[in-house]
Amino acid sequence: MSDDVSFPDRTGIEAGGGEERQRMLSHVRHARILDQLSQSGTITVTAIAADLGVSDMTIRRDLVELEREGRLVRVHGGAVLSEAPASVAMDSEEPRFDARLRRGADAKSAIAAYAANLVTGYRTLAMDVGTTTYLMAGHLRELGHLKIFTNSLRISTLLDGGAPEVYVAGGRVRPEEMSVHGPTAIAQFEKLWFDAAVIGTSGITAEGFFDYSFEDTDMKRVYLRRSGLKILLCDSAKFQRMSLVQVGAFSEIGMLVTDAEPPPRIAAALAAARVDVRIVSPLSGN
Repeated sequence: MSDDVSFPDRTGIEAGGGEERQRMLSHVRHARILDQLSQSGTITVTAIAADLGVSDMTIRRDLVELEREGRLVRVHGGAVLSEAPASVAMDSEEPRFDARLRRGADAKSAIAAYAANLVTGYRTLAMDVGTTTYLMAGHLRELGHLKIFTNSLRISTLLDGGAPEVYVAGGRVRPEEMSVHGPTAIAQFEKLWFDAAVIGTSGITAEGFFDYSFEDTDMKRVYLRRSGLKILLCDSAKFQRMSLVQVGAFSEIGMLVTDAEPPPRIAAALAAARVDVRIVSPLSGN
């Protein structure tokens, strides 16, 4: 009998089997992720990783792959269902202030009144430019303990003679919006810390919230960086609308005040970012 006995080389088989198992594991994970999304509209990296017994990093890689395939959209800490881009409208031009003030007036008035009640206990408040913040300012005229900081000349004029102390940033004026902007204004307010900030927006999608101008966006970001409670005001007509500049993601705000339930994808993104959503009825104001 020959001593030269050959045995099958199983290295390739084992390697191939390992690759196949890995592909199957990936397939199973992707299926589980999509199944969870179909049920709830949102998932978090931590929860799905624990459910599947894998690392957060593995799930993040899975989410990247699924996003490339158009199956989902990654958001802060997780993912939401993908949605057809055509469902998002693009606003290329900023309407005049008076026209915006008339549009959705009942909803904006209800949001403004509710937001005013939210901030009555604070001492320092940053107020952004915009129609809803302008309406909100009218409810703050009797609050003598409140110091209001704003880059809106309209708000400062409305509050002239009222009880709150009003501080306006110094800088260049954008005439159409009557807002103050520029490096001087930003440097002044960057040195301060506000108890709360109220931010306006031109629209929101699942990716975050937007504004028409670079100039006003710079100050919005200052308010977000330098405040405790961060409140975004957005009437429902602005859902699924975007404009020139993305101000930030939902992870950068703490609360959204609106007049109707957001669409599922936006609602899922807000939930993933742990934003407190307050829905105000235009009829009742609460």
